Amino acid sequence: MKIKNILVGIKTPQEGAREFIATMKDIQAGKHPVKKEGVYFTSLEAMRKVLTPKRIELVHLIREKAPDSIYELSRLSGRDIKNVQEDVALLARIGLVVLSRTKTRRERVIPRVSYDRLQLQIPVI
Repeated sequence: MKIKNILVGIKTPQEGAREFIATMKDIQAGKHPVKKEGVYFTSLEAMRKVLTPKRIELVHLIREKAPDSIYELSRLSGRDIKNVQEDVALLARIGLVVLSRTKTRRERVIPRVSYDRLQLQIPVI
């Protein structure tokens, strides 16, 4: 099985703006923009606020146990379902978790993680 990494790093707002401008120029020139894998934050503090130990534990549980619902993930983690729902929603918004919905008797939200490792990239300034 091929190991897939996802890059988590820090970029200054100026770096983000430069990449955005370059992407817009490519689009205007008729080129397809290059999709850059990864999740970036503006500072180490911002990264720490989002990637808390409890959220990283949820990512690990999703990867290892493949729960069939947020309820099952809550049970596996021993945490309140409301808190787990909020954390999973945030992780989904930043691209670390993918959510899919099923329609059986009741609609369920199934969390999935499609990578094996988070690779942290912290610049030394």
